[in-house]
Amino acid sequence: MAATVFGQGDQWSAVTPGERLAVSGRLAQDTIGPAPAPTVAARSPPEVLGAAPWWSQWARTIRNALSDNASRLGGDAAGLLPGLVVGDTSGISDQLNADAKATGIAHLLAVSGSHFAVLCGITVVLLRRLGPRCAAVGGTVTLLGLVILVGPQPSVLRAAVMGGIALLALLTGRTRTCVPALATAVILLLFIDPRLAVSAGFALSVLATGGLILLAPSWSSALQRRGVPRGWADLLVVPIAAQVVTMPIIVGISGAVSIVGVLANLIVAPVVAPALIVGVLCALTGPWWPAAAAVFAHACAPMLGWVAGVAHTLARWPAATVPWPATPVGVLTLVGLSIAMLYLLRHRRFRVAFGTAAVAGASVLVPYQIVSPGWPADGWLLTACEVGQGDAMVLSTGEPGTAVLVDTGPDPGLVDGCLDRLGVATIPLLVLTHLHADHVDGLSGALEGRSVGAIAVGPGREPDGEWAAVSRSAAARGIAVVQPPVGFRVATGDLTLTVLGPSKTFHGTDSDPNNDSVVIMAEHSGERILMTGDIEPEAQQSLLNSGVDLAADVLKVPHHGSAKILDRFLEAVSPAVAVSGVGAGNDYGHPSPRLLDALARHGVGTVLRTDQQGDVEVGLVDDQLVGVDRGAALRT
Repeated sequence: MAATVFGQGDQWSAVTPGERLAVSGRLAQDTIGPAPAPTVAARSPPEVLGAAPWWSQWARTIRNALSDNASRLGGDAAGLLPGLVVGDTSGISDQLNADAKATGIAHLLAVSGSHFAVLCGITVVLLRRLGPRCAAVGGTVTLLGLVILVGPQPSVLRAAVMGGIALLALLTGRTRTCVPALATAVILLLFIDPRLAVSAGFALSVLATGGLILLAPSWSSALQRRGVPRGWADLLVVPIAAQVVTMPIIVGISGAVSIVGVLANLIVAPVVAPALIVGVLCALTGPWWPAAAAVFAHACAPMLGWVAGVAHTLARWPAATVPWPATPVGVLTLVGLSIAMLYLLRHRRFRVAFGTAAVAGASVLVPYQIVSPGWPADGWLLTACEVGQGDAMVLSTGEPGTAVLVDTGPDPGLVDGCLDRLGVATIPLLVLTHLHADHVDGLSGALEGRSVGAIAVGPGREPDGEWAAVSRSAAARGIAVVQPPVGFRVATGDLTLTVLGPSKTFHGTDSDPNNDSVVIMAEHSGERILMTGDIEPEAQQSLLNSGVDLAADVLKVPHHGSAKILDRFLEAVSPAVAVSGVGAGNDYGHPSPRLLDALARHGVGTVLRTDQQGDVEVGLVDDQLVGVDRGAALRT
């Protein structure tokens, strides 16, 4: 039985596919994936018992050279090049990943079935003059070489199978042959690995291949009749057909429809094939001709920058994604509408009417997005959402439409409304400081219609029911759940986050989950913001004992303004502004008069409270910290 091994250390980065390893660790069950599966948390570095075969070592040499060349590029291209060519997505930023999901081009960031179809198709087109047999052999060799180069993990093998079938459809134009081939491949793959039946990735791969079989040949023929060369016509329709047919599954996962998905795929389609070709040339020449590889890498960078730029730009368009019910009825409704739209677009009058409506809508929405006044205030750094008795804190990244969210409050509708008012469509990182309902029950509202790169959680897993709900929500939408260690540092836009605690899980305190809250220092435009979750005196003292620099300009008050705060903790932070997420008329007496007195005693000049002021913001005006509020809307 296959198992997933989680290991840390440089030794694991040197593991090569095909090696036989010995490792000791703790056996557990995967609680996040779609089906039960064993996992091993390694306690020791891997011991190599048998070397990888020569072809696997050859592939590793090429991947390493490609990674070295990519590291010399700037911006998003450095992460995109290895992702596009060999499926190594480790260098792709959370922000780009989230924006690509919002714009429907996430399948272009890493190796997929369409990549196999494109690269094998190019080989076949080039060899076609030498005869069909030579072209078929060349396509097969290319397919096998790509599998070895990327690594023979199950997802790559599935992509290779689907890519081969899609290539057959594009070359022959005979769907009668390819549909049975696809059905046979699906049955065989399910027989080999029954867990694929509940894999969203497998469903997406099968649907995308079906789209390439049933839609791409006719669309390609239509383009050819209008003067587009056959090869370019095939390359243009592949990503668009895949986007159209996978939309229902994406809705079922994310609960949102990408309005700009087809447009994004159209815009990037002309550069995908050239970028793939140049990227593969960079990989193949890297170990033996470094100078040529460097030239290919830099030649590929502008094309990769174009893909990333399209994702970043379109993700911030008004209504780039719209909520859609992630229910069977909602998915079936979308399927019906998609079929109807494809049928109607065959008629010229409808195409003209649809194009006119699209232009009219853009002429209204785009100017509104540019000149829309009011909330949020210019130069805002932190917004505390009015969500009742709970926390939902939004940190600006300095990029329109993108923000980091810390906690989601108790009500999905309230946090959703707050994020809408801020125009947040992309959340590269969503932090759940701990699992109490007033910090996590609004998660579905935060995810509604937005792209989320990853969800970060603390070490606590109590209450069990809340952890299970968070895991299900993340798995259903394909969002990674991570537990960042102390010292973990991440930058997105102008915002930098550093995890300060907890360094250990707490046991035997008045509230272990509160003390297990993730504590983060956020830095933006030279200002420091300390995000404290609900930490109580034990966790506050632990931070003081660690010797970490707690000094901050803005303090998110622990535990909604509870009286349980240490004077020496406030003294170490010494903030100019304090922010408290608290509900009007709550039963806890928050914020406590003792806490308010302590803030005044330590010289905190501005105290912002969501119970009295509604959504509140801390921002910079003329290099000075200021507080802004919208006025309370919730009443007891």
